[in-house]
Amino acid sequence: MRPRIMTVYGTRPEAIKVAPVIKALEESDVLDSVTVVTGQHREMLDQVNEMFDIAPDHDLDIFEHGASLSQIVARVLERLDPVLEAERPAAVIVQGDTSTSAAAALAAFHRQIPVVHLEAGLRSGNIMSPFPEEANRKLTSQIAALHLAPTATSKANLLAESVSAESVVVTGNTVIDALLMTVERKTPFTDPALEDLADSGRRLLLVTMHRRENWGGAMEGVGRALARLARQFPDMEIVLPAHRNPIVREAVLPQLRGVGNVTVTEPLPYGEFTRMLSLATVVLTDSGGVQEEAPSLGKPVLVMRENTERPEAVDSGTVKLIGTDEERIVDEVTTLLTDSEAYEAMARAANPYGDGRAARRVVELLEVAYGANPN
Repeated sequence: MRPRIMTVYGTRPEAIKVAPVIKALEESDVLDSVTVVTGQHREMLDQVNEMFDIAPDHDLDIFEHGASLSQIVARVLERLDPVLEAERPAAVIVQGDTSTSAAAALAAFHRQIPVVHLEAGLRSGNIMSPFPEEANRKLTSQIAALHLAPTATSKANLLAESVSAESVVVTGNTVIDALLMTVERKTPFTDPALEDLADSGRRLLLVTMHRRENWGGAMEGVGRALARLARQFPDMEIVLPAHRNPIVREAVLPQLRGVGNVTVTEPLPYGEFTRMLSLATVVLTDSGGVQEEAPSLGKPVLVMRENTERPEAVDSGTVKLIGTDEERIVDEVTTLLTDSEAYEAMARAANPYGDGRAARRVVELLEVAYGANPN
C-alpha cells in the first residue's frame, strides 16, 4: 500500500487553497490522497469541492449555526481522531489559520503523525488581530514538521521564531494556482443581473468584509462610506457579496437601503467570484485571500484593516492598508477612481505570491519526505 497523505480542511478559503494540492496528489505515482472535510463552513465549502471535482473521503460534519470557536475546535478533535486511527496517514496537511487547521494539527500531533502546514509563516505581529487566525497559525507552527511558506518573508518569520531552517520550504501560494485555473473558465453568473453588469462596461467596486475585529461600529461606518461613494460616483456599481453572518449583514446593509447603484448578492461561488474579481476596477476588502488573488489580476486592493500578515503586496505597492475609518475609505477609493497615475501605480505592481505552480512543488516535496515511508 502506498503512503497516504491526508488533507484536512473545513472552510471555503482552505478548500480553494488545498484544491490544487489535492488534484496534484491524485496524479502522484508515489502517494495516495485521503481528503477529510470538517464542514466548518458548509454550503460554500461544498461549492468549491464540486467545482474542483473533489469528493471528500470523510466528512466530519461539525457545522452548527452559532457554534463558538471552542465548540468548533472540540468537535474537530473528537471527530477527526477515529479517522486518523483508521486511515493511519503518513502525514496530515493543514492549511492556513482556521480553527479547523489548528485543531486538526493538534489531533494529528496527539497521534504522532507529522503535520504539514500549507501557507506557513504568515504573521501580523498582533495575537488579537486577526482573531483568532494569528493565534491559530502560531500554534500550528509549534506542531508542524514541515512548513510550506508561500514567500521568503513568511520563511523569515518562521526562522525568527527558531523554526528549523531544514523544515521550511518556500513554495509560492497555492491560491494563485487555484485562481489561474478558475479564471480561465470564465464561469457564467447564475444571477442575470450580474451577467448584465458584466456586459455593461461600468466601473465596479468589489467589496468583501467579514472580520470579527471589524464587527459592530466599524462595519456600520463601512456601510456609510459605501453609500457615500455610490452617490458620489453614480456611473460606478458597487458589488457586495454579503457574508451570511447576520452580525455582518445587520451592520452594513441598513446603510445601503435606497441606494440605487449597489448590488448586494449572496456569497458568490468561487468561480463566479474570480470572474467578478477579474471585472472589478477597485477591490475593497478585509479578507486575507483577496489580498493575494487580486494582485495576480492587476487589481488595486484597499484593505480595511490596521495590519496584515501579508505585507509582501503592501511592500510591492498593489495593496494598501486603510483601516475602517469612514472618511479614509471614501478618500482612498475616490483617489483611485479619479487619479489615473495613482491607479496605474497600484494596478501595475508585481504580484509577489507565485507563478501558479506551487501545488506541484508541494507534492514533489511530499513525495521525497513521505513517499518511502509506507504504513
